[in-house]
Amino acid sequence: MTAYRLPAGGLIDRSHTLAFSFDGKNLAGHSGDTLASALLANDRLLVGRSFKYHRPRGIVTAGPSEPNALVTIGSGVRRDPNTKATVAELYDGLVATSQNRWPSLAFDIGAVNGWMSRFLSAGFYYKTFMWPAAFWEKVYEPLIRRAAGLGRTDLSPDPDSYERSWAHCDLLVIGSGPAGLVAAL
Repeated sequence: MTAYRLPAGGLIDRSHTLAFSFDGKNLAGHSGDTLASALLANDRLLVGRSFKYHRPRGIVTAGPSEPNALVTIGSGVRRDPNTKATVAELYDGLVATSQNRWPSLAFDIGAVNGWMSRFLSAGFYYKTFMWPAAFWEKVYEPLIRRAAGLGRTDLSPDPDSYERSWAHCDLLVIGSGPAGLVAAL
């Protein structure tokens, strides 16, 4: 038991322990835990880094309005980035990693941005990195996007099949009357 886990009560099944990992460290939780509650129970208060200055961030809320605890769940082609730890149900074998940090969550090189925050106003890079112009697309922009990006997804084809699909179309023609035929043409 830790300082962040009550000895009794709650909606978790304390008789069923689940193993999971966060940033490569093996941890344990209970059936009914969310990833956030299991991390807090394992004394993991630091969950991510802020978007711009890479300041340390922990869990703030207990629901879907969580602004800080964005993690990547899974690995390889089944990696799901930007998942809120407060709504991700814990399961046995879950693999979660923190986001917006390099090389690790505890020691993030991007945190140097916090020391220089008074000089880094919103959009400063649009004026600062203008010259030479050829460097913008090849050097500056990729570095800025990498530093400010959140989760990364795998671009390989999805190996899973789904019962339903969320698809959009530009034009849907129903019926074969004059208006439908003209729309189809």
